[in-house]
Amino acid sequence: MQGKTMDFHHLKIFVTVYKNKSFTKASEEMHISQPTISEHIKNLEKSLDCKLFDRLGRTIMPTAEAEILYPKALHLLDDLKELQEEVTAAGTGIKGKLVIGASTIPGTFILPRLAYTFKKQFPDVAFEILIDDSAKITNMVLQHDLLCGIVGARVTSDKLIHEPLIEDELVLVASKKVLPPQKITLEKLTGIPFLQREIGSGTRQTFENFLAKTNNSTADFNIVATLGSTSAVKQAAKEGLGATVISRIAVQEELDSGILHEIPLRNMKMKRKFYLVRQQKRTMPSHYLAFCHHLREGHNLS
Repeated sequence: MQGKTMDFHHLKIFVTVYKNKSFTKASEEMHISQPTISEHIKNLEKSLDCKLFDRLGRTIMPTAEAEILYPKALHLLDDLKELQEEVTAAGTGIKGKLVIGASTIPGTFILPRLAYTFKKQFPDVAFEILIDDSAKITNMVLQHDLLCGIVGARVTSDKLIHEPLIEDELVLVASKKVLPPQKITLEKLTGIPFLQREIGSGTRQTFENFLAKTNNSTADFNIVATLGSTSAVKQAAKEGLGATVISRIAVQEELDSGILHEIPLRNMKMKRKFYLVRQQKRTMPSHYLAFCHHLREGHNLS
């Protein structure tokens, strides 16, 4: 009964089409021609005796049957991947590729060291660290593009687990030509040239949350630049473009050397956590589980 069997390749293509809501985008992601993608979906629809996508001109919409199939297909594919990795790793220990998403601070200053210590223990593991802002990394986990990530801001979702890993502090810093190293009030800070991160940054969200608790807002600040990375903000602060609130972890070297100095904000301590974020119902392969354990051991907040 050719065309009546449901194989894992069909399911993988189905998951990619569903996730992208597009045959064209699925074709580009999987490097398979669009007619081949369409043929696999048709075969899967035949084997299940139902329609999975409604074709609406150039767009497609998943049917009710597709909504039922998608989470179960994800579980099946995860189980198969885990089984393959377990069989491959039998007798040789943890091995395989680890793709970890991270916001700027953990991705730049924390993960590389932990990846090094983990790889010393498990040399057959290879790392890929994707760095973006917290919102984008969290969205990639939600969209099943990543199994896990480390982020500096929580998103309210019953699909996600946020596990606190690392504690950090946001500090106000500047060069001497912008501000002297002495205490300042929020009211005085609003008149100083100020540098901020882009929307979606965990650092920006945390600072804005602290301001909101004191009935303040960055709308009152003299924003001279909005920059898309911690490195860009740090460099602009070093050049004297303005003061900024930034992770102590990220700026510790500049504080130690005196290139930048910390300005205490009166009555304001800005502590925050970085979280391991993952899907509540996704199955984690063995090498991911081992690395998550390594993260907890390296930075245990409990």
